[in-house]
Amino acid sequence: METTNAAPESALQPKARLTGKVIKTTIAGAIVDIGQKVPGVIHISQLQKDPVNRVEDIIQAGQEVTVWVRRVHDDRVELTMVEPLTLEWRELKPDMVVKGKVSRLETYGAFVEIGAERPGLVHVSEISHEYVKNPSAVLKEGDEVEAKILDVDRRKKQIRLSIKAAMPKPEEVVVEVKKSEPRKGRNSKKGKKQEEFIEEPEAKEPELTAFQIAFQKAQNRADDKKSSIKSKKSKSNFKEEQEEIFNRTLENRITPG
Repeated sequence: METTNAAPESALQPKARLTGKVIKTTIAGAIVDIGQKVPGVIHISQLQKDPVNRVEDIIQAGQEVTVWVRRVHDDRVELTMVEPLTLEWRELKPDMVVKGKVSRLETYGAFVEIGAERPGLVHVSEISHEYVKNPSAVLKEGDEVEAKILDVDRRKKQIRLSIKAAMPKPEEVVVEVKKSEPRKGRNSKKGKKQEEFIEEPEAKEPELTAFQIAFQKAQNRADDKKSSIKSKKSKSNFKEEQEEIFNRTLENRITPG
């Protein structure tokens, strides 16, 4: 954060960094000149992160200090000597891209300080688009990374991050798979010729049983006998017709005396 003292108190924003001189210390805190029309006030609880018993143990009158704006009022500016968080819980939103520094590595992921109350966790599966077996193979403590917020659980004070989500997706490589061609060689041509000249076997007539054969022979003999009888009858009838024609002819030639 940049240090600013010249801006009017109405333009001061929370978390703005200022420099000032301690004018007076009290039991409850200290009054600091920050170059504004109204004084800056530091409460004893804002002198450091750890508890403070006496203000004089931390600061004295005339000392120059670095402070940050907490709230701005008409008659005073509330200050703190504890550097504020870059990101408050209310400011953390899913899909927000943040920058941070790797603070700790575990087998299941990496912890990243992003300026919030708690570090964010990047699960091992969210480190890279490629498979990562162990975070230490890709990251080391102190690395500065950019990550996207996946989820924020304020009640559990958990922040889930993803480094790969903040990176562009790799282009998909399309691999053409060629169909395997038949193996060339002596057998290939021979096999091809064999395929060309192979003919499907003709359907064979079903074989007759012994009973069917005997029945068929008997049927044939009966048919032959019938045809023979018919032939004899036709010959006999023809002979009789011839004799009748011959007799009539003789009768016609004989004239009465």
